[in-house]
Amino acid sequence: MNRIKYYLMSFLFLMATVVVAQEQEEKKDRDPGHINNNRFRQLYQEFATPNTYRTAAGAPGKDYYQQQADYKMDIELDDKTQRLYGVETITYHNNSPDDLEYLWVQLDQNVRAKDSKAHLKNGSGVSFAYQTGDFAGKHLGAKFDGGFKIDYVKDANGRPLSTTVNGTMMRVNIPKPLKSGEKISFSIKWWYNIPDHTVNRARSGFEHFAKDGNNAYVIAQFFPRMCVYNDVEGWQNYQFWGNGEFALPFGNYEVNITVPADHVLDATGKLTNRKKVFSKKMMERYDRAKKSYDKPVIIVTQAEAEAAEKGFSEKKKTWSFYAENVRDYAFATSRKFIWDMQAVKVGSKDVMAVSLYPKEGNPLWEEYSTKAVKQSLITYSRHTFDYPYHKAISVHAKNQGMEYPQICWNYGRPNEKGEYSERTKFGMISVIIHEVGHNYFPMIVNSDERQWGWMDEGLDTFMQYLTEQDFGKTYPKSIEGHKNYPSRRGEAHKIVNYMKGDQSFLSPIMSNPENVYQLGPNAYGKPATALNILRETVMGPELFDHAFKTYSQRWMFKHPTPEDFFRTMEDASGVDLDWYWRGWFYSTDYVDIGVKGVKKYYVTDKPNQEIKDYVKSIGRTMKDLPPLVYLVEEGSTDFTPDMKGNDPTEIKGLKEYMMDNFTPEERENMKTPKFFYEVEYEKPGGIPMPLIVEYTYADGSKKSMTYPPQIWRKNDQSVKVVVASEKEITGIAVDPKLETADIDTTNNSWPKKEEKTDFDKFKNKVKG
Repeated sequence: MNRIKYYLMSFLFLMATVVVAQEQEEKKDRDPGHINNNRFRQLYQEFATPNTYRTAAGAPGKDYYQQQADYKMDIELDDKTQRLYGVETITYHNNSPDDLEYLWVQLDQNVRAKDSKAHLKNGSGVSFAYQTGDFAGKHLGAKFDGGFKIDYVKDANGRPLSTTVNGTMMRVNIPKPLKSGEKISFSIKWWYNIPDHTVNRARSGFEHFAKDGNNAYVIAQFFPRMCVYNDVEGWQNYQFWGNGEFALPFGNYEVNITVPADHVLDATGKLTNRKKVFSKKMMERYDRAKKSYDKPVIIVTQAEAEAAEKGFSEKKKTWSFYAENVRDYAFATSRKFIWDMQAVKVGSKDVMAVSLYPKEGNPLWEEYSTKAVKQSLITYSRHTFDYPYHKAISVHAKNQGMEYPQICWNYGRPNEKGEYSERTKFGMISVIIHEVGHNYFPMIVNSDERQWGWMDEGLDTFMQYLTEQDFGKTYPKSIEGHKNYPSRRGEAHKIVNYMKGDQSFLSPIMSNPENVYQLGPNAYGKPATALNILRETVMGPELFDHAFKTYSQRWMFKHPTPEDFFRTMEDASGVDLDWYWRGWFYSTDYVDIGVKGVKKYYVTDKPNQEIKDYVKSIGRTMKDLPPLVYLVEEGSTDFTPDMKGNDPTEIKGLKEYMMDNFTPEERENMKTPKFFYEVEYEKPGGIPMPLIVEYTYADGSKKSMTYPPQIWRKNDQSVKVVVASEKEITGIAVDPKLETADIDTTNNSWPKKEEKTDFDKFKNKVKG
């Protein structure tokens, strides 16, 4: 065996020497030098330097810290004027090593103020068509009088504090620096006009139902909230322009919410006065729901909600909640709401899956909403960590899809007859899965949405895809007529149209959400697809799932950065992925891999003229060389017809120098290739990917091969692969199952498949 290796190595060395000599002769003038542009180089230039706050492994460091903001709030919602009034006391804990000269507070409602610059940020010109609400909001009538109206900001002793309002940010000028390890309390009183969220897609607000005169409220960003201060940004006081969502510290909330007495209400946190606000009948149903694992229990029926719609009580009722270790707060309230709940076993604890919806949502919501909440809790927990909170709420709201701790609003409404299409059904189930899933990313794994939209939307959309597929298996009747759940995002081929689009309107995933051209594909679709390909095609589910769960558990209730995610995925899997992050996340490169050419070779013991000429040029003779195996290309000048179809073991001399080290039994069992091919694969696209190939043989059989992405590390444009085969190859297909998001499949086959024109298709149709 060693002799065979020696001979083959000698042959390869000789051939390499010939190639190098030719290149040197042909290229006297050398190209200028260059920096390292290899796509497999490490990401040291892009990544922040590891430190004691964040390690090179992607984990929190020994000096990692995060601030805490606790809130005590009294809120009143005026249903007649659609106004919200509030007073809060914020206790801010400075856990950082720094002394803080001032505090920054977010005033997100100010994005809707009349003088907000957010209205002027886009120079898009005239659109050919508008949604009616958008058209009315932009061009008809007076602008909505939105934004916080601040009555006062006071210290713990009731003395006024100086403030400076800059758009959606307010600087609180404290009398002396807040030293490391200290805390400070201050109070804010405010009110604002609640927007109609159906007019211009506000993230929260009310919907008015003209037929019965009622409003349904989904309320968030309703209170001045502390900004994040951390080791990465300092104060994260980037303005809220409308796209980049929220960066928030964790804290504890004590909240009292006063609404009309005939409303039902749910919110972030545990309801602490349930017996005061629930009727006896509601309490009985709630107790049953705590033990109902097979189906939801209706807490407020449709008949009861329809009766309440006719009331309009002049009395008030206060609902009290306590939420521990959450990063935000939101609530929903209306007299129109139907209410159902179901217990879900997550790990060793019970979690309540909850749905709130008006009659306009039925029959769709009663059938599917809580099922979608339940499946989300099960699938997400399996891939990350057990859901730590006691409930997850899905609230029906027209055209909405928005998330907050323990509660979210979701679209999906039948027509007035209660009829709905499959698109409406699957759209509703999917948005519920997505928004409930946001409890994990970013409500618990608390990334900075204002800076990196993909870190919550992309990771969540990836998990949404896995959950949707589980939903279809758990509830097969819901997908009748479909092989699997018809996910809109996640599968590789569904991102192709975006990735092959005009580069002038594409941005890398690693872009601020305010600065991208197409937020949906950029923050949701592309990162989700990248993670799905990484799981299914590059790493494999076992390695990926362990690393993804490691990231989730390392950073639950903490503030991760993109580098923390990238580093953890490599650290926990042992897979070098810098090339992958660079291609998919830091660039707008695309995948395009194909077959450039195929050459067939035959084995012979006769040297070709090229070898003879070279040996002569170095003053040697062929007798000086050891026995060598030569490959001759079919159709070349050295090719003779008698080579075609020869059995290599019968070639003169081959047995003597390749077979004499084997026993007769070994020779009998040895598979000797009869066909040799040099297949050249090209990569017009920038992103290296595994080279997935399916070879088809003359007898109709097929064989799949996956070459690692590293095959491109020294051959970025093209690479040549030698295939030795017992059977003749008649076809080659690259990425036959569309696993890599290849944007151009016309070069994926050999022989190349003829592209049929529309006229050809028409002719075939006529013939048929």
